[in-house]
Amino acid sequence: MNRNNIWIHVAIAVVLITLAGVLGQISRWKTSLNGPRVELSRQSVDHLEIETWDLQGEAPEVLVRFKSGVTLNEIRRLTAEKNDNLSDEIESVAGLTVIDDLDNADAQIVANQYSSMTDTVEYAEINYQIKLDDPVQKSVFQVRLGRREPSAGMPNDPMFADQWALNNSGANGGKERADLDALEAWTHTKGSDEVVVAVLDSGVDFTHVDLIENMWVRPANVPAYSDDELGTFNDINGYNGTDAIRDPMDDNGHGTHCAGIIGAEGDNAIGVTGINQKVRIMPLKFLGRGGYGSTNDAIEAINYAIDRKKNGVNVRIISASWGSTSRSKALEDTIRAAADADILFVAAAGNDGSDNDRRAHYPSNYDLPNVISVAALDRGDQLASFSNYGLKTVHVAAPGKDILSTWLNNGYREASGTSMATPYVSGVAALIIASDPNITMKNLRARILGASDDLEGLKGKVQTEGRICAANSLGNIVKEHSHE
Repeated sequence: MNRNNIWIHVAIAVVLITLAGVLGQISRWKTSLNGPRVELSRQSVDHLEIETWDLQGEAPEVLVRFKSGVTLNEIRRLTAEKNDNLSDEIESVAGLTVIDDLDNADAQIVANQYSSMTDTVEYAEINYQIKLDDPVQKSVFQVRLGRREPSAGMPNDPMFADQWALNNSGANGGKERADLDALEAWTHTKGSDEVVVAVLDSGVDFTHVDLIENMWVRPANVPAYSDDELGTFNDINGYNGTDAIRDPMDDNGHGTHCAGIIGAEGDNAIGVTGINQKVRIMPLKFLGRGGYGSTNDAIEAINYAIDRKKNGVNVRIISASWGSTSRSKALEDTIRAAADADILFVAAAGNDGSDNDRRAHYPSNYDLPNVISVAALDRGDQLASFSNYGLKTVHVAAPGKDILSTWLNNGYREASGTSMATPYVSGVAALIIASDPNITMKNLRARILGASDDLEGLKGKVQTEGRICAANSLGNIVKEHSHE
């Protein structure tokens, strides 16, 4: 080969390499555009919704509940005949299973095939994807470490003055006393480290300086969580349904924000305080970094909480700041199982500004004895413009706009949504249990709803027509509601 030919071949090689690089970049752009991504709300509102597409090729396709009397061996035989795999058995709900179709057929077709087995199957449904739209922060707060002496019963947390939901001074367009009456409530109790609240979300930053002292850690006398199909979990710090080996560290932020509302450590001269200054927060991580999970991920996390309760952990509340218009019988059955375990389930009403009586929202719309559906209020005691409502299906309201709480990496942010209102109800429930440890779930729910403060703006909007009140709840000051 002469020198001229060599340079010709070199030039051709350079062109081919460059072309391959361009094509590869285009491919990566396509993947980025088509792949999972978090969409931020244009308002300062968070939203978590179950989408109407399935998880074919990424996760088990269907949830199937077999009829009573169908043994696990029979279920394995039936699934094997269809070239399917029994991915998980939900122990808390008899006959409920997660099925993975090894042929990667259309999920609805697979669900229909099982639904047609009427002799053995009660129902079958698609395993829908759950997607979190991360809350848009209004402000980012830096940690303030300077000590402030408390006054008039106020904690010394430097940002407490910014927590209008706990003590509304009327500043920044607020309405004085339009709050949860936390200062009065704290004269009864500031919480208890014997009470465990499970946060069903994206995990929790359990190393956060304002959360670490209030995080649940599996006691030495409680065995590690083990599932016949899923294996043994590293649940020292809680549950991670996205990866059984790893801890439930939050890599999204949403769960950490909700956790701080419930129980950021109070009176520690750092950051903020939760409605509980003392409590135990158990992370139930079922959403990944991008805010994605699935119905079966949520179900398996609830199943974990029920198992821990049966093993002696005082899990009394599950706080669920998410929802959608897609109804899952399997999820409903699992939440019912939590009720049987005496666990309260607090759920966000949603952020579409719509009437849940007309357009159902789940899990908040499940007619179950342990469910409380929560709407959001602004600092003027008005129903937030984004908040869903419903005289029959939304039970009570709580502060949910411009809520300051903990964030990742020792941070703090303001966020808005019924996702923020929900943990306030969960937190008040924890305060009640701290003052009355033997209260039943039924009586706990009744006290929260019965002790709400009447608001004119909530008439015809929520069942109690009121905002939760921590002081009334602890003082057992209740009223009758015509819409119960």
